[in-house]
Amino acid sequence: MTSALPYWRLSGFYFCYFSLLGATAPFLALYFDHLGFSAARIGELVAIPMLMRCVAPNLWGWLGDYSGRRLAIVRFGACCTLLCFAGIFISQSYAWLALIMAAHAFFWHAVLPQFEVITLAHLREQAARYSQIRLWGSIGFIAAVVGLGKLFEWVSLDAFPWALVLIMGGIVASSFWVPNAQPLMRPNSPEQGGFLQQLRRPGILAFYLSVGLMQLSNGPYYTFLTLHLEALGYARGVIGQLWALGVLAEIVLFLFMAKLLTRYSLRTVLLASFLITALRWLLLGNLADQLAVLLVAQLMHAATFGSFHAAAIHFVQRSFADRQQGQGQALYATLAGVGGAIGALLSGYSWSSLGPAWTFAIASLVALAAAVITATRLQEERP
Repeated sequence: MTSALPYWRLSGFYFCYFSLLGATAPFLALYFDHLGFSAARIGELVAIPMLMRCVAPNLWGWLGDYSGRRLAIVRFGACCTLLCFAGIFISQSYAWLALIMAAHAFFWHAVLPQFEVITLAHLREQAARYSQIRLWGSIGFIAAVVGLGKLFEWVSLDAFPWALVLIMGGIVASSFWVPNAQPLMRPNSPEQGGFLQQLRRPGILAFYLSVGLMQLSNGPYYTFLTLHLEALGYARGVIGQLWALGVLAEIVLFLFMAKLLTRYSLRTVLLASFLITALRWLLLGNLADQLAVLLVAQLMHAATFGSFHAAAIHFVQRSFADRQQGQGQALYATLAGVGGAIGALLSGYSWSSLGPAWTFAIASLVALAAAVITATRLQEERP
């Protein structure tokens, strides 16, 4: 890394930000189950933060592109996330928790799309090294999921909100450690046009549709995997380690992502990610009781999230002009939120009636649909 690149400051923010995801993804549903909510109510509560991704990133993305004050938005969003979530200590009723989930997520989802633009602005011509910074987010996820998995074997899940508040404090602190950077504001060429005109270019809408479907297919995984594995007899500490294994595979892939993108096109990487994801859901739904199969399925997270996310970020950067980068990243976050929310809701309703096997089978079909769209609608580009 060159001396001009604030590698550790950028990496530190990703570490803290994704530590929060590492705390919520495996344990949020478990906490709501601890409070006594049904599977349907759990699915609804988990879906609310994802639904906020339908609104928040676009609003903040437009504001970031219009004002150019992306780092201020990141810091403001981090502070408001902490303040809103702290309201969870007031009550644990369904209505109040729904309000807390919506309020804190509105600001939390303001943060990452703007920070992605700041990171790529720091990288400039070194954009292929994005994965080397982003992998620290995966390390933060592992630290949270393993640490909290062990913690909740020793103490009650009543400690869960306190752990989240501590992590949110780290996000606030790290946001004030990061220096600002702006993408080069080159004028749009006449061929590029405005944001909506760029969206109508061949393959762009198909890409965003596949993003939504991919996140929809993740619904059962992020909402019920911990409960699924606990029902199969796995201890909470082991479940935390299994979550961490998936993210460790993601980190290894991030280390090689720059080389992969110089050898394979974004379309090829996305297509492979969707196909591997479809197989992974079938394994988790039917053979998760066999530890060897479960380990293989968790290693597939390298494709389900790692290669998919890295390729998607590069696709957005290549597809939009400098002045529309924030809106492009925000729309990516929004479609991911729409898909994730629908996936959480549907899995919540189907988990009790259809069972884990059928719920994951439906998710597999959704991932296959994303693969078909990618294969038929995205244009093949040279690596």
